[in-house]
Order: sequence, then C-alpha cells, then structure tokens
Amino acid sequence: MPLPIPPTARPVRTEHGTDVYELEQREGRMNILPGLTTTVWGYDGIFPGPTIAARSGHPLKVRVHNNLTVPTVTHLHGGVTPPESDGYPTDLLLPTRCAPGQTRDHTMGAHGGNTTTAYRTYDYPMVQQAATLWYHDHRMDHSAPQVWRGLAGFFLITDQEEDQLPLPRGERDVPVMLCDRSFNEDGSFSYPEHAHDHFPDGVLGDVQLVNGAPWPVMEVAACRFRLRLLNGSNTRRYQLRLDAEGGGEHARFIQIGSDGGLLPAPQRLDTIDIAPGERFDVIIDFAAHPVGSRIRLRNLAADGRMREIMRFDVVRAARDTTRIPTRLSTGYEDLAPAAGIPVRTFDFRRTPAGDDQQMWTINGKPFHPDTVLARPRLGSVERWRFSSDFHHPVHVHLAQFQVTARGSRPPAAKEAGWKDTVDVRPYETVEALVRFTGYKGRYMIHCHNLEHEDMAMMGNIQVA
Repeated sequence: MPLPIPPTARPVRTEHGTDVYELEQREGRMNILPGLTTTVWGYDGIFPGPTIAARSGHPLKVRVHNNLTVPTVTHLHGGVTPPESDGYPTDLLLPTRCAPGQTRDHTMGAHGGNTTTAYRTYDYPMVQQAATLWYHDHRMDHSAPQVWRGLAGFFLITDQEEDQLPLPRGERDVPVMLCDRSFNEDGSFSYPEHAHDHFPDGVLGDVQLVNGAPWPVMEVAACRFRLRLLNGSNTRRYQLRLDAEGGGEHARFIQIGSDGGLLPAPQRLDTIDIAPGERFDVIIDFAAHPVGSRIRLRNLAADGRMREIMRFDVVRAARDTTRIPTRLSTGYEDLAPAAGIPVRTFDFRRTPAGDDQQMWTINGKPFHPDTVLARPRLGSVERWRFSSDFHHPVHVHLAQFQVTARGSRPPAAKEAGWKDTVDVRPYETVEALVRFTGYKGRYMIHCHNLEHEDMAMMGNIQVA
C-alpha cells in the first residue's frame, strides 16, 4: 500500500488579519485494511486529520465542530498557547447531539471545566519557532479510546530561520505518524471495553500503521528527504533502524530537530528511540543507495510482524540541490542552571488504592482539577527530576525543557534540543531544565501513555 500523506488544511476566512481554520470532528469511513471499511472518529472524518501549516509570528484560530456523539477536547501538543486554548481535559466540547440515552448534564461531568456546545474556537498565537507539533483529543478519562479511533493530526510550524536553510521541501518534506491499532474481523477498530484496570500497562495493537496505512511503501527518488517522525501510539515505543537492501552505504538518520524545533547542529544516529508523544525531524539521504534499492524502517523494540514498519523503494535518479548545513538553529542556547533555582521532583508510580486495586499517580496523588503540583513563575527556569517505576513518557504543557542527565549519566545524543516529552524508564531519574515562557495560567504535566493518563496520571502546573 502506498504511504498516504494527510491533506493540508486551508483557512476558510480571515478575521482582523488572523486566518481561521474550521475542523469538523465526525465519523468517516476509510479503507485501512484491504477489502474492509473502518469507521474512524476523525477531524474532517479522516485519520490522521488534516495537517495545519502554520507560520511563526502569524496567529491563527482553529474552530472545532463536534459532530460526534461524545464530548471532546483538542490539545495542541507542543503549543505555546493561552490556558483557555490549551485543551485542559475538563474543558469539554459537547457534541451537537448526544448519544442515545446520554443527557447533556451527564456528559458535562462534575469537574468545573469550561464547557461549550457544538463548537469551540482555539487561539494559537504562534509565538514559537519552527517545529513539528500535533493535535489530538485530550478529554479526561477518555483520551486513549478517542485518539485510538482517530482524533489526531499534524500541526507544522515554519519560520524565517528554517526558510533560509537548504533542507528538503515540498514533496520531500514528509510527516510520518507511527501508531499501532487492532481491528475486529469486520474492519472496525478494536479497543478494550472493560475497565482500565484490565490493561494497566496500556493498550498495544497488532497492526502497524503509518499515516493510517498498514505497513506502507513510499517510492522515493535518490536524493535527500526530510521525515517528521511522530509516535502517535497510545503505548507503543519504537527503536527505529533503517535496513538497506540492494547495496549502498549503511542507512542512517541525520537528526535535525526535536520536539521543540531545530537542533543547533545535525547529528548522525544509527537508531532512534521514540516514545509516545515524541517527535524527531530527520534527513535520510537516499542518494547513498542505487536505484532499485529497498530500505526498510524497522522497530527493534518489537517482535514478529510488528518489527516491520514501512519500506522505502528508491525508484529513480534525481537532481538534488539540498544540503545539510553544519549549523541549524543559530538562536539555540543551552540553559545554564543559576544558583538557587527551584528543584522539583515528580515521581510517576503505580500506587495501591485499596481493595487490591492500583492507580497511576504523580507524587502519590491521582489527578484532581483542584490540586496543583507546582507553581513556577513565568519567565523562570527550574530544575525538574522525573522518576518512575515503569516506562512513562512525561509530557509538560506550555513549557519546553532540555534534558541534562539520565541517572548519573549525561543524556543520550538523541535527547538533544528542546523537548516537551521525555521517556522515563523504569527505576531511573531524568533531570531537565524547564523554561516557562508564554502565558500565565493552569497547565498540565502527565504521562503520555494514554491509558495511564486516563487512569489519573496527571497533575496541574499553575504558572504565575
């Protein structure tokens, strides 16, 4: 199956110089598995949803219409946004119509969120550098099944600094969403319907999807391509490797960007570990392989057919005027910890809840909208320590951070750059310098294993 590329959204109008986009959350029918039809819950009825192409310094609005039968919340993952547009999990967008037997009062819940009906307008000021972001559902207790059914899409930001670099563009700049799903015999998505405690470690699928297609093939010219890798899985981790068939040099990734944008300089990687929510911008030089070569993208962290992800077929020669400069982001700065900066610890752990039950907690507490775990000041830098008893991809809203240590060792090369999500492995501590810029208000820290998030592994950060 050819690799599909999500369509690019277009603004429907301009209001006072600001582009306005409209997205409709609705059911759609897609041919994901051969000969079968799958009902998705998608933005504009497709999975992944339309890619929003934004520009740093050019604010935009996205009006989301909910024509599903369940409440939703849309979060711009990696976005520097005002708190009312961040996608707080109790800021529900109620559907135009409710499911049978479901009342409007029932769907609102009792958590005091800012609830609207039918549509909500999210303001995105674009006060950040070029980066690969994504948007997805963030509804309290229901993010995992709703993202599983399709509520996710890319959000790409460009800026003047990136424009001046001789990197691949256009058809050679490709968003790549990795995720796993399971299906019933009729082609419908299969997601567990029983309580969360039946799958406390998270839900894994048995079909590997790339941009919504199972094990696709991408035909490429013998030149450089930029791939914007996103792990959009609920739980699955990837250790990515390129295996070349047909001769040529050993296939490597050249990383140029992380969650928060361009690195200061490119770096060559043989493998990439990518946890749910993380993004890696990489260049692959297919000119290093003769026409007719096949390069397989594999997941060394999986077995069987889930070890295979997709294949690149080098089908023709091509002129390539791109190059990879030795310097990428000239404005990048390594954070230096000042004396006396606040140091905070966030322990992600399974905690006994009585009656032989377990719950996922941060610092021993399950999420509650009224509980605040930290009160950093806007414009400040703090040292945060994340510890765990399991694999927990830790995501911080609004803020970006630089990983400074993993246990007693320095971070791996692939952890360079600005991050908003970091994988904390079992029984280790990850240290990061976290910078708070943008806006005051209530934001979140949580595990991006979506089942853990739905099992209350979240906490509030009040930026003052």
